[in-house]
Amino acid sequence: MAVKQLIAASALSLMAAIAPASSYATGIIEPENKDFTLQLLGSGGPISDDLRASSGELIWYKGKSRVLIDAGGGVYLRFGEAGAKLEDLNFFGISHFHTDHSADIPAILKGGVFFNREKELVMSGPTKSDAFPGLNDYMASLFNPEHGAYKYLSGIYDGTNQMFPVKMEEVDYHSTHPTKVFEEDGLTVYAQGIPHGDVPNLSYRIESPEGVIVISADNNGTNDHFIDFAKGADILVMPMALDENADEISRQLHMVPSDIGRITAAINPKQLVLNHFMGRSLKMKDFSIAIVKKAYNGPIYAGRDLASFPIAQ
Repeated sequence: MAVKQLIAASALSLMAAIAPASSYATGIIEPENKDFTLQLLGSGGPISDDLRASSGELIWYKGKSRVLIDAGGGVYLRFGEAGAKLEDLNFFGISHFHTDHSADIPAILKGGVFFNREKELVMSGPTKSDAFPGLNDYMASLFNPEHGAYKYLSGIYDGTNQMFPVKMEEVDYHSTHPTKVFEEDGLTVYAQGIPHGDVPNLSYRIESPEGVIVISADNNGTNDHFIDFAKGADILVMPMALDENADEISRQLHMVPSDIGRITAAINPKQLVLNHFMGRSLKMKDFSIAIVKKAYNGPIYAGRDLASFPIAQ
């Protein structure tokens, strides 16, 4: 009997090995409307108790995946599940270098080996501080041809070794005025510093003739210059990592719901999309959204991985 069981198990293993890949596919979840649409790739935070990918936002424009903001853990997988293509990407923005916003950068860029792209990818991120690297130092630690952890991908600097070139631009996170970091084919992207404890951190504003999408990234809500930066947004993305009873240390990094409501009301976007949930904030989600609604009367959506939000025409 043991021999028969072993033979049966071996047969099952062989069948699994030769089964077509499509039998394991989870399917592609692309937005129906790709004219100018926000798609959340990751709506979670830095702790796995949220059962979500970490932060990542994709902007579709004219039918293609054009802009990626952040690449936390799990965003690489969600990028593929969204039907996005690296060869279509024009701009890659990083808000800051916490792992839940940047861990999947190498995995995403590695995909360049597998297709023919000569056009450079524009990438931006914050300048450095005493505690955190800026974009250039961070990327060098990964891709420098002499000492980078992934030096075999150093072709991002000059487009050699089957890679495409990446043009990197640092943005002063101290600045209280927008910096234009990308403009092409009707899309314009601006970056501006926002407070996140002692972490150099950027928010992003994506403009097109169809409308405006503003992505806050992590934000403790203490700098009202962000309100001016986000004015006129059709879609505003704000992080809801905390509940109203969060401790003071956590509040140095993130807004509580009453702050989200106050700032969103001042900006007055057409839609508010909440993301960056963690396990506790998910449990308190309904209560927290009710607090936001006391200040902001517009539509509020609690984001999930791969959910999409088109600009309403």
